Amino acid sequence: MHTSSYFVFAILALLISGTNADLPSQPGQYLSLANQYLAPHNAARAALRLGPLVWDTRLERYAEWYADNRREDCNLKHSNGPYGENIFWGSGSGWSAAQAVAEWVSERKWYDYYSNSCADTGDCGHYTQIVWRDTKRVGCASVTCDDGDTFTTCNYDPPGNFVGERPY
Repeated sequence: MHTSSYFVFAILALLISGTNADLPSQPGQYLSLANQYLAPHNAARAALRLGPLVWDTRLERYAEWYADNRREDCNLKHSNGPYGENIFWGSGSGWSAAQAVAEWVSERKWYDYYSNSCADTGDCGHYTQIVWRDTKRVGCASVTCDDGDTFTTCNYDPPGNFVGERPY
């Protein structure tokens, strides 16, 4: 495994671990909510030597608006808006920002750069949106739905995942 891969996994493990007594007792005690989303995004990008994403409050507001619209049903339906978009559903309300992003980043195992496609057994579009070379900005939001589950969305500008184009 390459050094950069170890770096990504170390960052992700630190962010999603909730059992280490040295970690803050409240999510965000050390990292702002924006940085809880940005850190795992940018760790995945750094592993590929891509520039970091920056937090965009306009995208955050859009994500908040859309997450709020999913609060009633928590359905994994895309907003079909003008931005790239990743959506996540988690059972229960205990999902952190970093855990949602880590789920998307874990799709890396399904992406084959040489064929520029996902393996037959898995989805990788969330991952490729995160590492889309031309994407510069991100904004995210999460809600606890009426049924107690979690809905998270991140929006990306410029969007990625254009058919026939490689993400990086």
